[in-house]
Amino acid sequence: MLTTFVLYIILGAVAGILAGLLGIGGGLVIVPMLTFSFTWQGIPHEHILHLALGTSMATIIFTSISSFMAHNRRGAVLWNVFWRITPGILVGSFAGASVASMLSTNVLKGFFGIFLYFVSYQMLTGKKPNPSRQTPGTPGLIAAGGGIGIISALVGIGGGTLSVPFLVWCNTAIQTAIGTAAAIGLPIALAGSLGYVVNGIGVQGLPHLSLGYIYLPAFLGIVCMSVITAPWGAKLAHTLPVATLKKVFAVLLILVGTRMLMSLF
Repeated sequence: MLTTFVLYIILGAVAGILAGLLGIGGGLVIVPMLTFSFTWQGIPHEHILHLALGTSMATIIFTSISSFMAHNRRGAVLWNVFWRITPGILVGSFAGASVASMLSTNVLKGFFGIFLYFVSYQMLTGKKPNPSRQTPGTPGLIAAGGGIGIISALVGIGGGTLSVPFLVWCNTAIQTAIGTAAAIGLPIALAGSLGYVVNGIGVQGLPHLSLGYIYLPAFLGIVCMSVITAPWGAKLAHTLPVATLKKVFAVLLILVGTRMLMSLF
C-alpha cells in the first residue's frame, strides 16, 4: 500500500506540472497512468478503466476550483454562459459516467485511445475553429453542454479540450474561452464523479478503499501533489519552449493511445 501511494503522489506531481506547463487537462495524463498502475497492481481487468476514469473525474473537482478562481480574478470567466450551459453539463456528465459503467474496459480503452489521437492532432497542428458564429441561446448551450459532458465523462477529463474550441467557434476570445472552460470543468467533475460513485457502489471485485469507481488512495495522492505542482508548471511555462514541448507531448500521447489500442488485441 505504501509503495502504491508513493506512486500516486509521483503521478499527481507529474500531472500537476504538465497541466501548469502545457495548459492541458490532468485527465489526459492521469487516466493512462492510472490504467498502467492498476494493471501493475493486479486490479481485475474489467474494472481498470472504470476506476481510472472515476478517480480522474474526482481529482478534477479540486484542480478546476483552483484554476477557475485564478481565471476569475482576471475577469476571464463568462458567468452568463457558465450558468446557461451548466444544466446540460450536469445531465451529460452524469449520463456519460452511467454509460461508461455499462461498457467494457476494452471498449473504453478503444474510445480513450482514439480521443488521444484527436487531442494530439489539435496540439500538433495548433488548429482552432474559425469564430464564425455567436454564442447560441439557452437551449443551444444546454445541448452543447450535454454533448461536452457525455464525452468528458467517458474519457475522464474536465472538458477543456472540447469546451475551449466550442467557445472560440462562438466568437469568444481565447483567454476568456480558457477561463470559462476552467469553470465548466467543475460541474463536469461533480456530476461525472457522482455518476461513477453511484454506478460503482455494490459492484463486486473492486479494490479495498474504493468509493464506487473512485479509488481513494489514488485520489488522495494525486490531489495532494497536483495542487502543489501545478503552479510550478505555470512558472516553468515562462522559461521553457512550451510550443516545442506541446509537440513532444502530443507525440507521447500518440504513443500512449497506440499502446492502449494495441492492448485490445
